[in-house]
Amino acid sequence: LLSATAAPAQSAGYYSATPVTAPTKASVITSGTLWKCRDGVCTANKSTQRDVIMCQMVVQRVGALSAFSANGTAFEAEALAKCNARAS
Repeated sequence: LLSATAAPAQSAGYYSATPVTAPTKASVITSGTLWKCRDGVCTANKSTQRDVIMCQMVVQRVGALSAFSANGTAFEAEALAKCNARAS
């Protein structure tokens, strides 16, 4: 039963961002895209922006990420490091 309830949360969005520090807000907006944050992970639906741009924008709102994925594909360490360079 536990895995059945966890699966929908993981597939809640096209993008998934895991901040190093859990976000204090339940949602953030980046360039018109709503990110919903729950249990230390923020998710959002597909945007017209490129995946790397979406990563950079969410980093500017929630801080450095320990993981980011788009359409189920995780960013590699180098791409994630470049994205995290945008953290304010």
